[in-house]
Amino acid sequence: MKAETTLHDILIPARHARAIRMKRGQEVTITDVAGGQVGDVFAFAADDITEYHSASHTRTGISRLFPHVGEQFLTNKRRPILALVADTSPSGTHDMLIAACDAQRYAELGHPGHRSCAANLQAALSGAGLEMPSVPQPINVFMRIPADTAGDLSWLPADTKAGDHIIFKALMDCVLVVSACPQDLTDINNGTPTELHLSVNQGQ
Repeated sequence: MKAETTLHDILIPARHARAIRMKRGQEVTITDVAGGQVGDVFAFAADDITEYHSASHTRTGISRLFPHVGEQFLTNKRRPILALVADTSPSGTHDMLIAACDAQRYAELGHPGHRSCAANLQAALSGAGLEMPSVPQPINVFMRIPADTAGDLSWLPADTKAGDHIIFKALMDCVLVVSACPQDLTDINNGTPTELHLSVNQGQ
């Protein structure tokens, strides 16, 4: 069997983000390095970043809150942009309801100037020579925000252990941004943000 060639191998520091360009068919593995860390994932069409992964269009297409392995994530133009290939997280629970943390969120929590996933996204895109005027709903990998029968949400700590990972396949040429969420004022990162690791290979 031919060994896979790693095209990108990136350690994302706690509280920061990185952007990568992916070709159709390539796969990205997002690994929780220490365990208990949420990642905000954003995906944009490479030739026009005003087309991006849309949580609402994805939920419409799959009729559930989050895709199962083998299912697709759709853009705001209803085109497939990513597929969920594999997931080793203990509960297989991820979120597409909660907005990226931003400056206003932290100001309301009494911590103005706190790092945020929204700012991380803009900085990562700027570093890639791109600009997006708004912040789309992220794919919040490893984030547990269950809804009960009354529709109330709970903010639970990520239950991943060191080395747990999720794999996405690019279904079009795209720009992927992953933020190691800096939230330390709620329990979602177990109170201490840590690193994420990205590995991109050519795919099957």
